[in-house]
Amino acid sequence: MKGRSFVRQAYATSPLRLLTPRNHGHAAWIYTSSYGGGLVDGDDIAVEATVGSGAAAFLSTQSATKVYRSPRGTRVALDAAVGEGGLLVVAPDAVICFAGSRYRQAQRIAVAAGGGLVLVDWVTSGRRESGERWVFEEYVSRTAVHVEGRLVVHDAVALRPSDGPLAERFGRYDVLAVAVLAGRRLEGEIERLDARVRAVPVERRADRLVAFSPLEPGGGVLRVVGRTVEDVDGVLRDLLGFVPRLLGDSPWARKW
Repeated sequence: MKGRSFVRQAYATSPLRLLTPRNHGHAAWIYTSSYGGGLVDGDDIAVEATVGSGAAAFLSTQSATKVYRSPRGTRVALDAAVGEGGLLVVAPDAVICFAGSRYRQAQRIAVAAGGGLVLVDWVTSGRRESGERWVFEEYVSRTAVHVEGRLVVHDAVALRPSDGPLAERFGRYDVLAVAVLAGRRLEGEIERLDARVRAVPVERRADRLVAFSPLEPGGGVLRVVGRTVEDVDGVLRDLLGFVPRLLGDSPWARKW
């Protein structure tokens, strides 16, 4: 049986909160939350995380990240390091950008020899039920992953109405998700995921589109677009169904 990982140190200042609930697995769980229920104009949050050698951690959010109207913009940064043989799973709820909001995110993760990383990043069209669909001002997300000192993934997503009407470009789709897998610890899972996605034919006017790009050495990027959060969430849970086994418990069993 694997040893149990635990949080040695957790510190946050307003508006960020860190929650470390117990679980039935061997990984440490950490949830981020904010006192205001979302990001307001000028918020700039930086998260630093270190996973020790052979340890495992799950980092998520307590709920969806709401980004309120923000002329000056909001920023979130994640810098993480995964030690030898360690594992980090970053799987937050979706980002919901309100009308007139600006959101920028930068994620930089370094994975040591024998380690593994699963990182999920997704955004919705906004408050669709309130008539706000792809009407935010800016959403930018940049992710850089180094494995054993070598850059494996450098992915960037920029969504701005100034580059063309977002609603027209996305058509009937309202959710965009990207999942990054990297590290020798996940080589087998990356190969199996690639085979699964390739085996499914693309249907005309499908409710969702799924693509996977294996990267060398030891990495891959999964992309999913769908019509609802629940639909995309189901696809992610299915394709990333190995995650609960790696953590020893399912963090998704108590959601939705």
